[in-house]
Amino acid sequence: MKAIIPAAGLGTRFLPATKCTPKEMLPVLDKPVIQYVVEEALEPEEVDGAVIVTSPGKPELLSYFQPDRSLEALLRERGKDGYADAVAQAGDMPVDFRYQYEPKGLGHAIRSVADAVAGESFLVLLGDYVVPSRDICTRMLEVSRAHAGASVIAVAPCSPADVSRYGVIAGERVDTLEGFGEVADEEPGAVWRVSGLVEKPAAEEAPSNLYIVGRYLLSPLVMDLLADQEPGKGGEIQLTDAMARSLEREAMYAVVIDPLSGYDTGTPSGWIATNALMAASDPRFADEFWEAVDGRGGLVRR
Repeated sequence: MKAIIPAAGLGTRFLPATKCTPKEMLPVLDKPVIQYVVEEALEPEEVDGAVIVTSPGKPELLSYFQPDRSLEALLRERGKDGYADAVAQAGDMPVDFRYQYEPKGLGHAIRSVADAVAGESFLVLLGDYVVPSRDICTRMLEVSRAHAGASVIAVAPCSPADVSRYGVIAGERVDTLEGFGEVADEEPGAVWRVSGLVEKPAAEEAPSNLYIVGRYLLSPLVMDLLADQEPGKGGEIQLTDAMARSLEREAMYAVVIDPLSGYDTGTPSGWIATNALMAASDPRFADEFWEAVDGRGGLVRR
């Protein structure tokens, strides 16, 4: 199975920082955002490679995932084996690339990887969402196995006032992941059968308050439907539209996750918060992080 990671956007919200550096290469602690996503994608044993969909103006992504034996050797000569190992790990990951030459939407980006998927189910991980526990894809695969290989999406609850910002599912609760015990319909571990997908509904029209969080396990049918998918919202080829069409021919499920299990790095404020929150909880950085904060008088909300 392949995992597809769309990373062709311009990163406009991060300008001017992203004028020369792709937003996917912005660091969270000691690794770029894209490496966290690739590591998560490769976590399930079913996945044997990740395919990053990028644009020709981002050669840094290709360079990062290529071996740099000279740098590794230099670091080892200087006794910095830990850094050398980190460089080697990034360069040895099974990562391939496809180009999206025009910004025609998420569905268009996914379709560019059709040759690598070759009639198999595939994962999609949006590249601005970091999941340190790396467990969402594994849970989706568990649900898919329990339901004859069906497509599965990850969803999380939001307040009714926020549903107009997201893609929201319609459906009914049908199951619970093993090990979660008794959980409510909108609590982590609940499994829904999806009957519809609504993009950014008004609060009074939303069929639920469960929104798609950017992790998908999709059947070959969805990839096939993208081949003739007409442009939708914003004049772009939308993945959600192909997914909605697939419901006419096969089942789709959704597994509820904890909305706090991941970090949104897609905006400057989200990226800053991700660095702070992960630094505060990572034993490699926590002490020095808090010392640096306290040295400036501590954190005070103004």
